[in-house]
Amino acid sequence: MRVRIPRRSLHVQLTLLYAVPFLISGVVLLAIPLLGNKQATPAGPVADPAGVPGDGGHLDRQFTTSAWAIAGMVVVSLLLGWFVARRFLRPLRTITATAREISASDLHRRLGRTGLHDEFTDLAETLDDLFQRLQAAFESQRHFIANASHELRTPLTAERTVLQVALADPDATTETLRSACHEVLALSDQQERLIEALLTLAHGEQGLQLHTPLDVADTVAEVVAARHHDAGRRGIRMHTALDRAPATGDPDLIERLVVNLVDNAVRHNAPGGWVEISTTTTATGAAIRVSNSGPVVPPGDVDALFQPFRQVGNRRTRHPDGHGHGLGLAIVRAIAEAHGATLDAQARTTGGLDIEIGFPG
Repeated sequence: MRVRIPRRSLHVQLTLLYAVPFLISGVVLLAIPLLGNKQATPAGPVADPAGVPGDGGHLDRQFTTSAWAIAGMVVVSLLLGWFVARRFLRPLRTITATAREISASDLHRRLGRTGLHDEFTDLAETLDDLFQRLQAAFESQRHFIANASHELRTPLTAERTVLQVALADPDATTETLRSACHEVLALSDQQERLIEALLTLAHGEQGLQLHTPLDVADTVAEVVAARHHDAGRRGIRMHTALDRAPATGDPDLIERLVVNLVDNAVRHNAPGGWVEISTTTTATGAAIRVSNSGPVVPPGDVDALFQPFRQVGNRRTRHPDGHGHGLGLAIVRAIAEAHGATLDAQARTTGGLDIEIGFPG
């Protein structure tokens, strides 16, 4: 049978760590003069100056006094070690108790500073960063579940309706059934794009995991080249002015940010409209600016464009061609915040938007 040794607390261990060296030092300091006196005392009876023979009683009293002194030092060293260890561990107890309360009930709380800037303060800051990432992950998960459950309900209901109508039709032909299947496939594609957008939004809200140097201008050039055909089909003119714009971040997320900015500018535009995209290096880092013509957006509704599934006035942010899902600019904001970038969006008086993203250097 394995014998389990009781675990000593850190308080007891630190008490012994302080007390034992102190006690050993005291014993050594008391023992040195005693050993010197013992070696200097001659053997046999010793007579005092009055001629009375001695029996070494003075030396015995010294040993007795030293023994009591050592016993007192044991008590003093243990009490002193216990007190010092208690004071030393007080910030750790505070951190532990607060961390338990935060993890159990409220991830919005933070430990903050513990006093002096020491190792305990570094520990508290590290735990605060951990709690912040956990809070972001949990909130992202809640948002993903809420958004997915809300937005997937419509295409699923539409699919069920299409299938029920096709099956209930006694005169259904191969052509009508084929048409129903195509309609269901289109709805499935819409769900797939929505789920992909929700995953990207959740990824952006969780924070940045990858820090890779890149040139935003190269990313913009690739995205614009891939979307020239779609813009031309819609009658949208695209103009670029791409100067070097170095930044650090997740290349996939930054590409998704640029894709959503360009797609938003192209799809929420007017026939014969225009889109201008520029990149540059500023005093604080890299910047990308996307301007487009289009419908007039009330200045008070600009912020709503960057919220998931929000309405602007009485219109949904999704495009009537079925490709929009109301998450494009919400993903842009989440990715910008993950990179610590600034986002400035302004409504143009003649219609359309001016959006500028500033990445830190």
